[in-house]
Amino acid sequence: MKVTYDYQIFAVQEYGGISRYYHEISSRIARMEGLDVGIICPLYVNEYFDEYVSNCQIRQGIKIDNIPKTYTLKQIINQAISNLILNRSHTDIIHETLYSPRIIGNKHHKRVVTVHDTIDEKFAAIRDPGGKFGRDKALAVQRADRVICVSESTRKDMLEILDVDEKKVSTIYVAATANLSLGKDIQQIPNLNQSYLLYVGTRVEYKNFDGLLTAYHHSQKLNQDFQLVCFGGGSFSNVENAKIADLKLQGKVIQVSGDDNKLAYLYRHATAFIYPSLYEGFGIPPLEAMAFDCPVVCSNTSSIPEVVGDAGEYFDPYNVEQIIDAIEKVVYSNHRSSNLKKLGHDRTKLFSWDLCAQQTSEVYRSLL
Repeated sequence: MKVTYDYQIFAVQEYGGISRYYHEISSRIARMEGLDVGIICPLYVNEYFDEYVSNCQIRQGIKIDNIPKTYTLKQIINQAISNLILNRSHTDIIHETLYSPRIIGNKHHKRVVTVHDTIDEKFAAIRDPGGKFGRDKALAVQRADRVICVSESTRKDMLEILDVDEKKVSTIYVAATANLSLGKDIQQIPNLNQSYLLYVGTRVEYKNFDGLLTAYHHSQKLNQDFQLVCFGGGSFSNVENAKIADLKLQGKVIQVSGDDNKLAYLYRHATAFIYPSLYEGFGIPPLEAMAFDCPVVCSNTSSIPEVVGDAGEYFDPYNVEQIIDAIEKVVYSNHRSSNLKKLGHDRTKLFSWDLCAQQTSEVYRSLL
Protein backbone atom coordinates (compact mmCIF):
# COMPACT_ATOMS: atom_id res chain seq x y z
CA MET A 1 0.00 0.00 0.00
CA LYS A 2 1.37 3.41 -0.95
CA VAL A 3 0.44 6.45 1.17
CA THR A 4 1.37 9.96 0.06
CA TYR A 5 1.28 13.12 2.18
CA ASP A 6 0.54 16.20 0.12
CA TYR A 7 2.37 19.51 -0.05
CA GLN A 8 0.00 21.83 1.80
CA ILE A 9 1.44 22.19 5.31
CA PHE A 10 5.07 21.95 4.16
CA ALA A 11 4.63 24.89 1.79
CA VAL A 12 3.32 27.26 4.48
CA GLN A 13 4.69 26.22 7.89
CA GLU A 14 8.40 26.51 8.66
CA TYR A 15 7.99 25.06 12.16
CA GLY A 16 4.92 24.11 14.13
CA GLY A 17 2.69 21.48 15.61
CA ILE A 18 0.88 20.35 12.46
CA SER A 19 4.00 19.80 10.35
CA ARG A 20 5.65 18.13 13.36
CA TYR A 21 2.63 15.78 13.55
CA TYR A 22 3.15 14.64 9.96
CA HIS A 23 6.86 14.26 10.51
CA GLU A 24 6.32 12.06 13.57
CA ILE A 25 3.70 9.73 12.07
CA SER A 26 5.13 9.43 8.53
CA SER A 27 8.64 8.59 9.76
CA ARG A 28 7.19 5.72 11.82
CA ILE A 29 4.68 4.47 9.25
CA ALA A 30 7.43 4.32 6.62
CA ARG A 31 9.11 1.61 8.73
CA MET A 32 5.97 -0.55 8.93
CA GLU A 33 5.69 -3.69 6.83
CA GLY A 34 3.46 -3.40 3.79
CA LEU A 35 3.34 0.41 3.77
CA ASP A 36 5.26 2.69 1.40
CA VAL A 37 5.28 6.36 2.33
CA GLY A 38 5.64 9.28 -0.03
CA ILE A 39 5.85 13.00 0.67
CA ILE A 40 5.41 15.43 -2.21
CA CYS A 41 6.03 19.15 -1.94
CA PRO A 42 7.67 20.65 -5.03
CA LEU A 43 8.29 23.99 -3.27
CA TYR A 44 8.59 23.84 0.51
CA VAL A 45 9.60 26.12 3.40
CA ASN A 46 9.31 23.57 6.21
CA GLU A 47 12.39 22.93 8.35
CA TYR A 48 11.37 19.34 9.19
CA PHE A 49 11.07 18.28 5.55
CA ASP A 50 14.72 17.34 5.12
CA GLU A 51 14.58 15.18 8.26
CA TYR A 52 12.07 12.80 6.70
CA VAL A 53 13.21 9.22 6.58
CA SER A 54 15.36 8.20 3.64
CA ASN A 55 13.26 5.12 2.88
CA CYS A 56 10.29 7.20 1.71
CA GLN A 57 9.46 6.04 -1.80
CA ILE A 58 8.86 9.65 -2.85
CA ARG A 59 10.41 12.67 -1.19
CA GLN A 60 10.49 15.41 -3.73
CA GLY A 61 10.89 19.13 -3.38
CA ILE A 62 13.07 22.23 -3.42
CA LYS A 63 13.45 24.39 -0.31
CA ILE A 64 12.72 28.06 -0.88
CA ASP A 65 12.57 31.16 1.30
CA ASN A 66 9.20 31.89 2.89
CA ILE A 67 8.56 35.08 0.93
CA PRO A 68 5.44 37.08 1.91
CA LYS A 69 2.53 37.29 -0.56
CA THR A 70 3.65 34.23 -2.55
CA TYR A 71 1.14 31.76 -1.05
CA THR A 72 -1.20 31.59 -4.05
CA LEU A 73 1.64 31.20 -6.56
CA LYS A 74 3.23 28.42 -4.49
CA GLN A 75 -0.09 26.62 -4.26
CA ILE A 76 -0.64 26.73 -8.04
CA ILE A 77 2.86 25.40 -8.75
CA ASN A 78 2.69 22.76 -6.02
CA GLN A 79 -0.68 21.45 -7.12
CA ALA A 80 0.21 21.26 -10.80
CA ILE A 81 3.47 19.38 -10.23
CA SER A 82 1.99 17.18 -7.47
CA ASN A 83 -0.84 16.08 -9.74
CA LEU A 84 1.63 15.06 -12.44
CA ILE A 85 3.63 12.99 -9.93
CA LEU A 86 0.60 11.47 -8.21
CA ASN A 87 -1.02 10.38 -11.46
CA ARG A 88 2.15 8.47 -12.37
CA SER A 89 3.07 7.04 -8.96
CA HIS A 90 0.21 4.57 -8.33
CA THR A 91 -0.54 6.09 -4.94
CA ASP A 92 -3.36 4.34 -3.08
CA ILE A 93 -4.07 6.90 -0.35
CA ILE A 94 -3.50 10.65 -0.14
CA HIS A 95 -3.34 12.10 3.36
CA GLU A 96 -4.22 15.77 2.91
CA THR A 97 -2.11 17.83 5.31
CA LEU A 98 -4.39 20.91 5.25
CA TYR A 99 -7.70 21.80 3.65
CA SER A 100 -7.54 22.49 -0.07
CA PRO A 101 -10.66 23.68 -1.90
CA ARG A 102 -9.47 21.66 -4.90
CA ILE A 103 -8.85 17.94 -5.22
CA ILE A 104 -5.18 16.99 -5.16
CA GLY A 105 -4.52 13.89 -7.24
CA ASN A 106 -7.64 12.37 -8.80
CA LYS A 107 -11.00 10.96 -7.76
CA HIS A 108 -9.67 7.38 -7.71
CA HIS A 109 -7.34 8.07 -4.78
CA LYS A 110 -8.62 7.24 -1.31
CA ARG A 111 -8.36 10.22 1.03
CA VAL A 112 -7.64 10.83 4.70
CA VAL A 113 -7.69 14.20 6.43
CA THR A 114 -6.79 15.10 10.02
CA VAL A 115 -8.79 17.76 11.88
CA HIS A 116 -6.68 19.30 14.65
CA ASP A 117 -9.28 21.69 16.03
CA THR A 118 -12.37 23.77 15.28
CA ILE A 119 -10.86 27.07 16.34
CA ASP A 120 -11.61 28.77 13.04
CA GLU A 121 -15.29 27.91 13.36
CA LYS A 122 -15.66 28.70 17.07
CA PHE A 123 -13.68 31.95 16.85
CA ALA A 124 -14.55 32.84 13.25
CA ALA A 125 -14.71 36.59 13.85
CA ILE A 126 -11.08 36.55 14.95
CA ARG A 127 -9.50 33.71 13.03
CA ASP A 128 -11.49 33.39 9.80
CA PRO A 129 -13.66 36.50 9.30
CA GLY A 130 -14.30 35.76 5.63
CA GLY A 131 -15.08 32.11 6.32
CA LYS A 132 -12.75 30.82 3.59
CA PHE A 133 -10.71 28.49 5.78
CA GLY A 134 -13.87 27.02 7.27
CA ARG A 135 -15.36 26.40 3.84
CA ASP A 136 -12.16 24.74 2.62
CA LYS A 137 -12.09 22.53 5.72
CA ALA A 138 -15.71 21.49 5.15
CA LEU A 139 -14.90 20.50 1.55
CA ALA A 140 -11.84 18.49 2.60
CA VAL A 141 -13.78 16.67 5.32
CA GLN A 142 -16.71 15.91 3.03
CA ARG A 143 -14.57 14.40 0.26
CA ALA A 144 -12.39 12.39 2.67
CA ASP A 145 -12.95 8.65 3.00
CA ARG A 146 -11.74 8.77 6.60
CA VAL A 147 -11.34 11.67 9.03
CA ILE A 148 -8.97 11.63 12.01
CA CYS A 149 -9.57 13.94 14.99
CA VAL A 150 -6.86 14.49 17.59
CA SER A 151 -9.25 14.43 20.59
CA GLU A 152 -12.79 13.45 21.48
CA SER A 153 -13.53 17.12 22.14
CA THR A 154 -12.49 18.01 18.58
CA ARG A 155 -14.45 15.07 17.16
CA LYS A 156 -17.65 16.14 18.93
CA ASP A 157 -17.21 19.77 17.91
CA MET A 158 -16.55 18.81 14.29
CA LEU A 159 -19.62 16.56 14.11
CA GLU A 160 -21.75 19.43 15.45
CA ILE A 161 -20.32 21.99 13.03
CA LEU A 162 -19.70 20.06 9.80
CA ASP A 163 -21.90 17.79 7.72
CA VAL A 164 -19.95 14.53 8.04
CA ASP A 165 -20.81 10.86 8.50
CA GLU A 166 -19.88 9.90 12.06
CA LYS A 167 -18.92 6.40 10.93
CA LYS A 168 -15.91 7.65 8.98
CA VAL A 169 -14.46 9.66 11.90
CA SER A 170 -11.83 8.30 14.31
CA THR A 171 -10.14 9.83 17.35
CA ILE A 172 -6.38 9.30 17.50
CA TYR A 173 -4.43 11.15 20.17
CA VAL A 174 -1.18 12.87 19.30
CA ALA A 175 1.80 13.18 21.64
CA ALA A 176 4.50 15.56 22.78
CA THR A 177 7.98 15.55 21.30
CA ALA A 178 9.96 16.11 24.46
CA ASN A 179 13.69 15.40 24.23
CA LEU A 180 14.55 14.88 27.89
CA SER A 181 18.26 15.38 27.20
CA LEU A 182 17.62 19.04 26.37
CA GLY A 183 17.67 22.03 28.66
CA LYS A 184 20.43 20.93 31.00
CA ASP A 185 23.41 23.02 29.93
CA ILE A 186 21.92 26.36 28.89
CA GLN A 187 23.16 29.65 30.33
CA GLN A 188 20.93 31.96 32.36
CA ILE A 189 18.03 33.57 30.47
CA PRO A 190 18.50 37.37 30.13
CA ASN A 191 16.23 39.44 32.42
CA LEU A 192 15.18 36.34 34.36
CA ASN A 193 16.27 36.89 37.94
CA GLN A 194 13.82 35.06 40.23
CA SER A 195 11.40 32.13 40.37
CA TYR A 196 8.90 32.24 37.52
CA LEU A 197 5.61 31.03 36.07
CA LEU A 198 5.76 29.84 32.46
CA TYR A 199 3.40 30.57 29.57
CA VAL A 200 4.13 28.99 26.15
CA GLY A 201 2.86 29.84 22.67
CA THR A 202 1.03 32.57 20.81
CA ARG A 203 -1.01 35.18 22.65
CA VAL A 204 -4.00 35.49 20.32
CA GLU A 205 -7.40 36.13 21.86
CA TYR A 206 -8.59 32.57 22.43
CA LYS A 207 -5.31 31.72 24.19
CA ASN A 208 -6.48 34.06 26.99
CA PHE A 209 -3.07 35.54 27.78
CA ASP A 210 -4.88 38.75 28.68
CA GLY A 211 -6.83 36.87 31.35
CA LEU A 212 -3.63 35.42 32.79
CA LEU A 213 -1.97 38.83 32.80
CA THR A 214 -4.93 40.33 34.65
CA ALA A 215 -4.89 37.53 37.24
CA TYR A 216 -1.13 37.90 37.73
CA HIS A 217 -1.56 41.64 38.26
CA HIS A 218 -4.35 41.20 40.84
CA SER A 219 -2.35 38.78 42.98
CA GLN A 220 0.25 40.82 44.83
CA LYS A 221 1.78 37.62 46.16
CA LEU A 222 2.28 36.16 42.70
CA ASN A 223 3.71 39.25 41.04
CA GLN A 224 6.08 39.85 43.95
CA ASP A 225 7.33 36.28 44.28
CA PHE A 226 7.41 35.26 40.62
CA GLN A 227 8.17 36.60 37.20
CA LEU A 228 5.87 35.62 34.32
CA VAL A 229 7.90 34.22 31.41
CA CYS A 230 6.23 34.02 27.99
CA PHE A 231 8.03 31.72 25.58
CA GLY A 232 7.43 32.08 21.84
CA GLY A 233 4.66 34.01 20.16
CA GLY A 234 6.96 36.79 19.01
CA SER A 235 7.94 39.98 20.83
CA PHE A 236 5.25 41.78 22.79
CA SER A 237 3.09 44.02 20.62
CA ASN A 238 2.68 47.73 21.30
CA VAL A 239 -0.72 46.99 22.84
CA GLU A 240 0.74 44.30 25.11
CA ASN A 241 3.64 46.53 26.17
CA ALA A 242 1.19 49.33 26.94
CA LYS A 243 -0.92 47.04 29.12
CA ILE A 244 2.13 45.69 30.94
CA ALA A 245 3.18 49.28 31.63
CA ASP A 246 -0.32 50.27 32.80
CA LEU A 247 -0.30 47.35 35.23
CA LYS A 248 3.18 48.37 36.41
CA LEU A 249 4.62 44.96 35.53
CA GLN A 250 7.65 46.06 33.50
CA GLY A 251 10.50 43.65 34.16
CA LYS A 252 8.13 41.19 35.82
CA VAL A 253 6.59 39.95 32.56
CA ILE A 254 9.20 39.00 29.97
CA GLN A 255 9.11 37.43 26.51
CA VAL A 256 11.69 34.81 25.53
CA SER A 257 12.33 33.36 22.08
CA GLY A 258 14.50 30.41 21.21
CA ASP A 259 14.81 26.79 20.24
CA ASP A 260 13.68 23.52 21.84
CA ASN A 261 16.73 23.53 24.11
CA LYS A 262 15.76 26.86 25.65
CA LEU A 263 12.12 25.80 26.01
CA ALA A 264 13.19 22.59 27.74
CA TYR A 265 15.28 24.64 30.17
CA LEU A 266 12.29 26.85 30.97
CA TYR A 267 10.02 23.85 31.57
CA ARG A 268 12.62 22.24 33.83
CA HIS A 269 13.04 25.29 36.07
CA ALA A 270 9.56 26.85 36.14
CA THR A 271 7.64 26.76 39.41
CA ALA A 272 4.51 26.03 37.37
CA PHE A 273 3.29 25.99 33.78
CA ILE A 274 0.09 28.00 33.23
CA TYR A 275 -2.29 27.16 30.36
CA PRO A 276 -5.22 29.64 30.38
CA SER A 277 -6.58 28.87 26.88
CA LEU A 278 -10.30 29.18 26.17
CA TYR A 279 -10.13 26.39 23.58
CA GLU A 280 -7.70 23.75 22.35
CA GLY A 281 -8.11 20.98 19.81
CA PHE A 282 -5.58 18.96 21.79
CA GLY A 283 -2.96 21.09 23.53
CA ILE A 284 0.60 19.72 23.43
CA PRO A 285 2.34 22.21 25.82
CA PRO A 286 0.81 20.67 28.99
CA LEU A 287 2.18 17.26 27.94
CA GLU A 288 5.58 18.84 27.31
CA ALA A 289 5.50 20.48 30.73
CA MET A 290 4.59 17.20 32.44
CA ALA A 291 7.42 15.39 30.62
CA PHE A 292 9.88 17.87 32.17
CA ASP A 293 8.35 17.51 35.68
CA CYS A 294 6.74 20.94 35.61
CA PRO A 295 3.40 21.21 37.50
CA VAL A 296 0.47 22.15 35.24
CA VAL A 297 -2.19 24.73 36.14
CA CYS A 298 -4.74 24.94 33.35
CA SER A 299 -8.20 25.76 31.99
CA ASN A 300 -11.06 23.32 32.43
CA THR A 301 -12.33 23.83 28.86
CA SER A 302 -12.48 21.89 25.55
CA SER A 303 -9.92 19.08 25.21
CA ILE A 304 -7.61 20.22 28.01
CA PRO A 305 -9.05 17.98 30.79
CA GLU A 306 -9.10 15.10 28.30
CA VAL A 307 -5.35 15.47 27.85
CA VAL A 308 -4.24 16.52 31.34
CA GLY A 309 -6.55 14.21 33.31
CA ASP A 310 -5.87 14.25 37.05
CA ALA A 311 -2.40 15.74 36.54
CA GLY A 312 -3.45 19.40 36.58
CA GLU A 313 -4.89 22.06 38.84
CA TYR A 314 -7.93 23.44 36.97
CA PHE A 315 -9.63 26.82 36.76
CA ASP A 316 -12.41 28.52 34.83
CA PRO A 317 -10.47 30.67 32.34
CA TYR A 318 -13.21 33.32 32.41
CA ASN A 319 -12.87 33.74 36.19
CA VAL A 320 -9.85 35.78 37.32
CA GLU A 321 -10.24 34.76 40.98
CA GLN A 322 -10.23 31.08 40.05
CA ILE A 323 -7.05 31.55 37.99
CA ILE A 324 -5.34 33.18 40.97
CA ASP A 325 -6.56 30.56 43.46
CA ALA A 326 -5.46 27.64 41.27
CA ILE A 327 -1.96 29.05 40.69
CA GLU A 328 -1.46 29.93 44.35
CA LYS A 329 -2.68 26.50 45.45
CA VAL A 330 0.19 24.92 43.50
CA VAL A 331 3.09 27.34 43.83
CA TYR A 332 2.71 27.78 47.59
CA SER A 333 2.31 24.07 48.38
CA ASN A 334 5.29 21.75 48.03
CA HIS A 335 2.96 18.79 48.57
CA ARG A 336 0.55 19.76 45.77
CA SER A 337 3.39 20.65 43.43
CA SER A 338 5.18 17.34 44.02
CA ASN A 339 1.95 15.40 43.59
CA LEU A 340 1.24 17.07 40.23
CA LYS A 341 4.75 16.26 39.04
CA LYS A 342 4.24 12.57 39.83
CA LEU A 343 0.78 12.48 38.27
CA GLY A 344 2.09 14.31 35.20
CA HIS A 345 4.96 11.86 34.76
CA ASP A 346 2.45 8.98 34.76
CA ARG A 347 0.04 10.82 32.48
CA THR A 348 2.54 11.33 29.67
CA LYS A 349 2.90 7.55 29.30
CA LEU A 350 -0.63 7.41 27.88
CA PHE A 351 0.36 9.44 24.80
CA SER A 352 3.00 8.30 22.31
CA TRP A 353 3.83 8.91 18.67
CA ASP A 354 4.33 5.17 18.19
CA LEU A 355 0.71 4.53 19.21
CA CYS A 356 -0.51 7.45 17.11
CA ALA A 357 1.32 6.10 14.05
CA GLN A 358 0.07 2.55 14.62
CA GLN A 359 -3.57 3.66 14.89
CA THR A 360 -3.17 5.91 11.84
CA SER A 361 -1.78 3.00 9.82
CA GLU A 362 -4.87 0.98 10.81
CA VAL A 363 -7.04 3.74 9.34
CA TYR A 364 -5.09 3.47 6.09
CA ARG A 365 -5.39 -0.31 5.99
CA SER A 366 -9.14 -0.11 6.57
CA LEU A 367 -9.54 1.73 3.26
CA LEU A 368 -8.17 -1.08 1.08
